[in-house]
Amino acid sequence: MGSEHALVCGASIAGLFAARVLSDFYGTVTVVERDKLPDGTFQRRGVSQGRHLHQMLSRGVPYLVDLFPGLVEELEAAGAIVLDSPDDPGLFHLGVGDIVFCRSGRFTRSEGMVVFLASRPLLEGLIRRRVRSIANVTLMDGHEVAETMIDPTGQVTGARVVERETGQERVLTTDLVIDATGRSARTPAFLEANGYRRPPERRYTIDLSYSSQFFRLAPGALAERAVLGIPTLDSPEGFGLLPYEDGTAIATVIGFAGRKTPTDLPGLLDSVSSSMPNHVSAVLRAAEPIGEVSTQRYPTSVWRCYHKLPRFPKGLVVMGDALCSLNPVYGQGMTSSALQAAVLRTCLTDGNEELGFRFFRASARKLSPMWWANRFFDFAIIPSNDWQSTPKRFISLGMRKLYLAAATDVVVTETLFRQMQLLGQPTDLLRPSLLRRVIAGNRLKATRA
Repeated sequence: MGSEHALVCGASIAGLFAARVLSDFYGTVTVVERDKLPDGTFQRRGVSQGRHLHQMLSRGVPYLVDLFPGLVEELEAAGAIVLDSPDDPGLFHLGVGDIVFCRSGRFTRSEGMVVFLASRPLLEGLIRRRVRSIANVTLMDGHEVAETMIDPTGQVTGARVVERETGQERVLTTDLVIDATGRSARTPAFLEANGYRRPPERRYTIDLSYSSQFFRLAPGALAERAVLGIPTLDSPEGFGLLPYEDGTAIATVIGFAGRKTPTDLPGLLDSVSSSMPNHVSAVLRAAEPIGEVSTQRYPTSVWRCYHKLPRFPKGLVVMGDALCSLNPVYGQGMTSSALQAAVLRTCLTDGNEELGFRFFRASARKLSPMWWANRFFDFAIIPSNDWQSTPKRFISLGMRKLYLAAATDVVVTETLFRQMQLLGQPTDLLRPSLLRRVIAGNRLKATRA
């Protein structure tokens, strides 16, 4: 396989990460994107998730900085909120129902952790500007890849690209195609049409809905840097509020298992009043709404297991949500794409032979912990009336004891916060030292009661 030209389908976060990596290994890189992409920061049609709560989790920040040195400083200069090694739990209001996690004391493992709060349009706009400035990268907006072409040996040779406005077609010769077109990616159908097997899929139903509203807050109105309410089996609704750049903030309410979320501002504010702390509800009622309420549904999480296929075209790779679509409630999508970009760089450093197979196997090792952690927490939240109801109730009881301990123990709170930021391992929740704190915290709660 040559290394003259690489083509990326989709200027998503995953596609932009891929283009940045490929620019170090290929003579030219072309990014083909359906949407028109003028310079600057804006909501675009192809990223409906951009109208909802977003965050690059702390685990992904080092990979982001490695790809784009100085980007965090650019975000801060553009008005984003950057927390470097945050050790004050009072900055975060985290809770479950009537349980509020400990907000006193100090976190002791925050050194090197970076949390930045910026809207998806701002982050994507700055990354896109960086990618556009790379000399050997071309961004073809307003176009889409209609067909990927392969030769009889199974090697990708090119792509038929269509300008959406005029219908004009052209064929681009390429050595590599990366599909970063999201959940609706056509690669499974392309494989089937060319005599390959579709990838086996891991999937499960969530039936999630969520509604979001942007606000402009009065200066200094909100002291917290995150307000999050975690859904439970008994109450599968949650909420989130993050301040963003230039005095803006986004409020999101979520509902699992078919719970409907509000579609208008009065309904969203009523929902906020019944779930968020009173002072936060008051801040939002006094704030200026920006635009309209945006609603979204997310029926299923899907992992397309390309690493399990016996055959795969040479010169084809799938990344981002096109590979693995995780529950957006946990905010892991952009971080997952950053990890995949790091895997792609490592694979290309070792050469481009069997690139797809090597990438999919290595990515599976990164994705597997996130997938199974998502699966576990979603299993514990979504009600059912079958055999699963008993283990769900048992897990729910265990999680409640963990949350009760977090109400008085800053170490338990920090452990949960690190889990939310994808730092450490899910098995950290089972460490004997933490379990002792959970037992002690629940005894203290019982004594006080």
